[in-house]
Amino acid sequence: MSEDVIEKKEKIELIITILFGWLGIHKFIDKQYGLGLVYFFSLGLFGIGWIYDICACVYYSSDSFKLIKNSIKENTKKCNELNDHIEELKNTYADIKRIDYGTANYYDNSNWNYKRPALKKYQEAKNVYNCSRTVCSNARMQPFKYICKYFNIKATEENLEKFENVLNDFDAAEQGKSLLKNERDEIVNSVSDKIPIWIKLFNRTNMIKKLGFNSIDFSQLYFPRYTFNYISSGGNSSMQCSIVFDIENLNKFVEYLSSIIKFKKSAAGQRALMTSKLREQIKKRDNYTCCKCGNSIEKEPNLLLEIDHIIPISKNGLTTESNLQTLCWKCNRKKGSKLDDSETN
Repeated sequence: MSEDVIEKKEKIELIITILFGWLGIHKFIDKQYGLGLVYFFSLGLFGIGWIYDICACVYYSSDSFKLIKNSIKENTKKCNELNDHIEELKNTYADIKRIDYGTANYYDNSNWNYKRPALKKYQEAKNVYNCSRTVCSNARMQPFKYICKYFNIKATEENLEKFENVLNDFDAAEQGKSLLKNERDEIVNSVSDKIPIWIKLFNRTNMIKKLGFNSIDFSQLYFPRYTFNYISSGGNSSMQCSIVFDIENLNKFVEYLSSIIKFKKSAAGQRALMTSKLREQIKKRDNYTCCKCGNSIEKEPNLLLEIDHIIPISKNGLTTESNLQTLCWKCNRKKGSKLDDSETN
């Protein structure tokens, strides 16, 4: 859930609270002092909101706030760069599509006046498979087996590597969100005593934006979702089975693929699986320190550390402990851009 959605939710809750409070006070004032004072009180109550917004605009335009904003300009920039990096990590999903069986137009020319309510749930999408009731039921019992079968994900080393990379990036993104929030809050708290209390209490989200921070997206909607969708021929009943590839399921899927792959690049047992457990194991081995720049969580508690293949997979590097290293997100990003440049030349 994004911070904008959270703020809107909080505002709605505040409005409801004010409304019920106003109704109670309305009855008391009307009973004691008459209807005229009720109107006066109502006007004052809703006028407070307008006055507050005007005062907030004046404050954000003041020289004192601009000085505060400039004093943390560099830190704000670093936070926003990390935020951008996390958003990039979310978009690394290996988009493996199911087999394309072609398209067709369907028309229901029945003379019977059926409403067919379940047909409204019919959808065509790359990660949706419209199937029989039996397939939908079986997918619930053996989700990975049916995802591989009906979404054309073959059990190969290449696909295993793709999903390992997705897991590695998603794991880093999820850790990065909490680290980013901690870092941002520490920066905001460092100047908190210079900001009026009425701004901090009632306008915190907007204050953070005015300070120059980009909004952090805390939602997990970027996780891939595979859906098996059954609709009866009459269109009156339906069933759906959805499998979300979150961190837990990605770990399990990587292990599932590994168990049925006939390894060619390396003998089974000599190859490590890039799981969340291995990520932490490599970071612990490297003392939670970047192997390139030497920065560590001891020096920078909110430092995002990532796991990197020393010899890239694209250059026949393997997922083995000896070929893995800990890099801070900046060094890993720089290495990635250099590899991209070298491959295009």
